Amino acid sequence: MEFNRSAKLLTGLCVFAAVLIVKLFYIQIIDGRYKIDAVNNSMVYDIIYPTRGTIYDRNGRIIVSNKVAYDILVTPREVRAFDTLMLAEVLDVDPQLIRDKMAEYRRNRRRIGYQSMTMLKQIPSETYMKFAEVQYKFPGFKGLARSIRDYPFNAGGNLLGYVSEVDASYIKKHPDEYRSGDYAGKTGIEAAMEKELRGEKGYHIYLRNSHNQIESAYEEGAYDKEAVPGNDVYTTIDAVLQQYGQELMRNKVGSVVAIEPSTGEILSLVSSPGIDVEMLADISKHYNEIINDPYKPMFNRAVQASYPPGSVFKLVNGLIGLEEGVLEPSDAYPCSHGYPYGKRKLGCHGHKSPIVLEEAIMMSCNAYFCYVFKDVLENRKYGGTAEAFDAWREYVMSFGFGKKLGSDFPAELGGNIPTSSYYDRIYGKGSWKFQTVISLSIGQGEIGVTPLQIANLSATVANRGYYYIPHIIKESEDISIDPKYKERNYTMVDTTEFRKVINGMWKAVNAGPGSGGTASVAAVPGLDICGKTGTAQNPRGADNSVFICFAPRENPKIAVAAYLENAGFGATWAAPVASLMIEKYLTGEIADSRKALEQRVMEGDLMSRVKKD
Repeated sequence: MEFNRSAKLLTGLCVFAAVLIVKLFYIQIIDGRYKIDAVNNSMVYDIIYPTRGTIYDRNGRIIVSNKVAYDILVTPREVRAFDTLMLAEVLDVDPQLIRDKMAEYRRNRRRIGYQSMTMLKQIPSETYMKFAEVQYKFPGFKGLARSIRDYPFNAGGNLLGYVSEVDASYIKKHPDEYRSGDYAGKTGIEAAMEKELRGEKGYHIYLRNSHNQIESAYEEGAYDKEAVPGNDVYTTIDAVLQQYGQELMRNKVGSVVAIEPSTGEILSLVSSPGIDVEMLADISKHYNEIINDPYKPMFNRAVQASYPPGSVFKLVNGLIGLEEGVLEPSDAYPCSHGYPYGKRKLGCHGHKSPIVLEEAIMMSCNAYFCYVFKDVLENRKYGGTAEAFDAWREYVMSFGFGKKLGSDFPAELGGNIPTSSYYDRIYGKGSWKFQTVISLSIGQGEIGVTPLQIANLSATVANRGYYYIPHIIKESEDISIDPKYKERNYTMVDTTEFRKVINGMWKAVNAGPGSGGTASVAAVPGLDICGKTGTAQNPRGADNSVFICFAPRENPKIAVAAYLENAGFGATWAAPVASLMIEKYLTGEIADSRKALEQRVMEGDLMSRVKKD
């Protein structure tokens, strides 16, 4: 018994020893990674940065490419006495900068060891060429080629975003992907598509000799890795339309967004004032200037600003009334310069009375939609105002309001559609009625929406009741888009109801002089534009100017929303901007008969109307 136990123990020890020997053989002889680790202290990794992917517009135009710049690196322990003035002259920098850098390296020489430190970043190629000619005079100094972004089109600074060096907090969030000296997309498309655009770093491994001099490639380059360029990205943006939208919005605060209704593809996304693309290539140089600008050009109003929608929201209330069965297109309501309730009146401009649905949309009657909203909230099929309000809110949410649409564009906000519990907290449960929230009937009060959401409303009406989530990246050979962007999102309103409001939108633009249409300025012969004006009250000064539209009426190709802060009536500024965008996109040029309008918009300066923060 004792013999058997000893025999088993001996067998076990032999097996363990055999496994250990095999493992050691593998580590020492076969697996070169351990060999690398063993000599790591004598190795130098020469990092090769990949070329960042190119960004294209929907028509194959390059909107972001690359050009070569150079970093100047210095390995302090390899530096010998050198002519500081000569180096400064070659690199076109202040000699004191070099002195300060070298003093800093000397103070931290133990920590730095034989690391290479970045002395200068992104110097132009022509400057580097001068340095290369005399580099032999400056041991320990070398150049590192980097690609920086180049912008053939001055289009979409906020849309494209910028690339900058990662900081400690960014590295902490991505510890396995980035290290000091790396660059990453921080905003816009550059951030949204960072993984696809960045590529993979490569490296060459060299060995130092006993004198700490580079002697040879490690294992004749067997463990070197070549850099892998980033993937190209194709966007849904039309660069020409984007640039044109920026020109129209020059010296104005707000946004204009265009969507292709049949796909949800974003054709343009303009935020004004925005960031000039010339600033993006060297964002660090201009960052403080941008941040300190009182008009906040870094703030992307198209997806981050929350505004009252104003009268364009009447379309939603009208459609809800139709679906709820409390409104028929033939129902007529009076308007005597507004809607009276109690001792108060919600005002309206002068027009014919009474009017039906199409006329109410065409003339943008406030009183009409107060009646509709009242009938929705007092619908007897609900147990009271709060229950009816919750049902109304659900309808509104189905149009994409009150939540993030789910766009692939970063930093999108959801806006706000108030809840019944919100009013319960303010006024007391059961203590508020239709009159309490009457401003919601015309898109005022506690409603907050983004220009992207308003443009999506335009696309939804154009599609007769559904939308595709707006998105900015096109599918390509290298990049697939999320299937959700190909799915139809239907509202809770039956699709048959939408033609009833579209007729009013068409008349608002095309009914002609004397009709009372509020958007005749947006009419373009042959384009069949359908639109709705909006004038949204603004506690920070003059009213905001709003307009949504799509064209053509049948099989729409483009839907647009224009939102201009403190610009007054929707027809004054927003309607011209949006209609010019449609005309430019569908025809490629502006008709002679509308050149004066185009000039007025482009030369218009509304900045003085906007209060600075």
